[in-house]
Amino acid sequence: MSEDTVPAGDPPAVTAVNEAGKSRYVLTCEHASNHIPARYGRLGLTQADLMRHIAWDPGAAALARRLSALLDAPLFLSGYSRLLIDCNRPLGSSTSIPPISESTEIPGNLNLTPAEIAHRAEAYFTPFQKRIARFLDDRTAAGKPTAVLGIHSFTPVYLGVRRIWHAGVLHAREEALAARLVEGLGRDPDLVIGDNEPYRVEPESDYTVPVHGDGRGLPAVLIEVRQDLLTTAADIDAWAERIAASLDERKR
Repeated sequence: MSEDTVPAGDPPAVTAVNEAGKSRYVLTCEHASNHIPARYGRLGLTQADLMRHIAWDPGAAALARRLSALLDAPLFLSGYSRLLIDCNRPLGSSTSIPPISESTEIPGNLNLTPAEIAHRAEAYFTPFQKRIARFLDDRTAAGKPTAVLGIHSFTPVYLGVRRIWHAGVLHAREEALAARLVEGLGRDPDLVIGDNEPYRVEPESDYTVPVHGDGRGLPAVLIEVRQDLLTTAADIDAWAERIAASLDERKR
């Protein structure tokens, strides 16, 4: 299945927004959607489960789109649920097609055949990654300054533990951009901003930063905003403004 050929009623594996944007920042949103094709029967889950953070990053797509507009930045959004296959996990990793997410078993991900695993990679993961890779390679060939920002959200409570951070900046090799974002977002004394919290970027369990960023020698970070802070359009606008101001590159 190519990136432009999907069954009727299903979204493309990747949606590109504002590819001609002038910003140096290229945005990705790997967990933009909770869509699962009908033939998978919701992977054995309820519709309520698919609205939870286990299936996607609530609020992340809207935040990414608003930030794209503020920065005049290109943006690439995944079209399918992270439960089908996670676009920010290396193929073959234990969380690429998770049999359990947080404490919820995913029946439709148990005992998969090699053919089904390969199909999901070909249909939903690879088109997303190839589209971003081509775009970044073309920018590099054209000599355009480029930095990669992955836009995510995180659940306020995980396995019963409440998270204290309002947002976090995750990074590996890139420290300057991460420090600028942490400092900028932290100007508000009421906000707790995590530096490599609530997660850390690891090559064994992450894809965007290690591959699209560090692997190309490009600055790359993930921005994580807590999901309960992205529930309204006003919330999303406010966080997009904060992030844009921290990057100091709003569209003129």
